[in-house]
Amino acid sequence: MPTSPRSLCLLRLSALGDVTHVVPLVRTLQAAWPDADLTWVIGKGEHRLLAGLPGVTFVEYDKRSGLAGMRALRRELKAQPGAARGFDALLQMQVAARANLLSAFIPAARRIGYDRARSKDGHGLFVNERIPARPGIHVLDTIGSFCEPLGLRQAQVRWDLPVPDEARDWARAQWPDDGVPTMLVSPCSSHVRRNWRADRHAALADHAIDRGWRVVLCGGRSDLERATGDAILASMRRAGALDLIGKDSLKQLPALLERGRLLVTPDSGPMHIANAMGTKVLGLHAASNPARSGPYSDRRYCVDRYDDAARRFLGKPAADLGWGTKIEHDGVMDLVTVDDAVAAFERYVADHA
Repeated sequence: MPTSPRSLCLLRLSALGDVTHVVPLVRTLQAAWPDADLTWVIGKGEHRLLAGLPGVTFVEYDKRSGLAGMRALRRELKAQPGAARGFDALLQMQVAARANLLSAFIPAARRIGYDRARSKDGHGLFVNERIPARPGIHVLDTIGSFCEPLGLRQAQVRWDLPVPDEARDWARAQWPDDGVPTMLVSPCSSHVRRNWRADRHAALADHAIDRGWRVVLCGGRSDLERATGDAILASMRRAGALDLIGKDSLKQLPALLERGRLLVTPDSGPMHIANAMGTKVLGLHAASNPARSGPYSDRRYCVDRYDDAARRFLGKPAADLGWGTKIEHDGVMDLVTVDDAVAAFERYVADHA
């Protein structure tokens, strides 16, 4: 085992799915070096999700605060345990221009960033070491490789997200433990072109109810999520879906997802949170590649129309695209049919009969 560093800083501000992917890396670092101080520079909403993660000091950065916020962050970091003289290493896990500039305000001797193929927005100017160039792997495995320049390997993927007892109490109160299987529907990604049509969600929900399942809608408080939920409910021919859109907090969301047998969602933060909580995911993919950014543990119940999208919108097969290519075109999610989703649902039912 390499010598334990005194202190490490992780920089990953957003988004919910991506910070979920960082948690197994944290577990790997903690297992190898339990006495090392870990500081994580993170976004506000993402901090709400992960607050309470043992052994990690979180420092929030508000993207709206600009350079003044970056200077304030540098002052705050100097007050962290073991960081007054600078961190032994910075793991710079975000390549956006703002995150690259922010990293310059974090004092660290070693500055570990992405390989050249994944770098952009001047990322290489802010790092002095890089992770191995390993194309064709899941985002979680890419993030996990940030420990390799430190002499470790992420051999085990473990989340154990911090979920308070009161969050689980709230989730248990939403529907009875009556043995009825529950299908959760989180219909919205923050990337609107990844979202499926409301009437198609409604058709799948009706099918689940006809098969004896409970259907629960969940999501945040945005106008888009509320409007999408209303459209799904209006399009359903069967009554009885439980509408929890806008009613949970980020701390309650993992507990809510944990109670479902299956989550239906596009490529989104809830997809990865559900996966971390052990819930199977019926992922709806056309705009993004499920092999790269689908539910990490199990993609058997995903609908994959990514290759169809590549051929229709980009004129080439998915195998000829760059690994991280998004196909976020108008109408791309129409390639995912109701029959596709029903077939994925029935695969789950058959496997768990």
